[in-house]
Amino acid sequence: MRDLGAGFGYLIKGQRWAVRHGRWFGFGLLPGLITLVLYAGALVGLGYGADDLVDWATPFADDWSSPWLGLLRNTLTVLVFGLGLFLAVITFTAVTLLVGQPFYESLSEQVDRTEGGDVPESGLPLWRELWISARDSVRVLVRVGLYSVLLFALGFVPVLGQTVVPVLGFCVTGYFLAEELTAVALQRRGMVLRDRLALLRGRRLLTLGFGVPLGLAFLVPFVAVFLMPGAVAGATLLARDLVAPAEDEDEDETPAPYTLDKD
Repeated sequence: MRDLGAGFGYLIKGQRWAVRHGRWFGFGLLPGLITLVLYAGALVGLGYGADDLVDWATPFADDWSSPWLGLLRNTLTVLVFGLGLFLAVITFTAVTLLVGQPFYESLSEQVDRTEGGDVPESGLPLWRELWISARDSVRVLVRVGLYSVLLFALGFVPVLGQTVVPVLGFCVTGYFLAEELTAVALQRRGMVLRDRLALLRGRRLLTLGFGVPLGLAFLVPFVAVFLMPGAVAGATLLARDLVAPAEDEDEDETPAPYTLDKD
């Protein structure tokens, strides 16, 4: 359980770093503000259109009597909006990181620079970095989508759907938020998606301790934008410590447990 507290500690350290480096904090706000405007419009549209979508999808219930018709469609409307909000939280980071790739790459490098030691660089052109980031984000979102469908279905199970499923949903959110954020620093170290996921699975509680509180905070309007610079900084600090054992083993000429490359 200590790893849960340690993961939360990286989140706090990242926010402190961002506050102490005000210029970089402001620099890191720009991609989040752009993405927030886009997502706010999409969620407002979903809020107005969810009931029409549910009506269209459930024509078989048109002849149902009250209260069953209202109960079914109101429940489905809430679930549709909840699913949209869940996906927004998950994809916000991926889209923001894609929009702000050059911003967060520079911010992550600055964190490495201030913390001392080597400052890894991918050595890839910007278009190549954007392509890898977009490709990996799609792969992650496919995984998230599969979990979302499963959790959405389990949400109809009495008791389980109102207790265990929301907790699992936040764990999924937190885990993949942590993956997306640490990817900024780990990609510069040449680590591909498969190896990044293996790295995080090896410290699952640490990953959840970092990602779950952040996912909960992201549910509050505008908070995600202001936390993003510190989240990237904290994820970089987390990534540095996660790969440190592998780097130490490399120095001792012992095979590292993770494969690092630029493919």
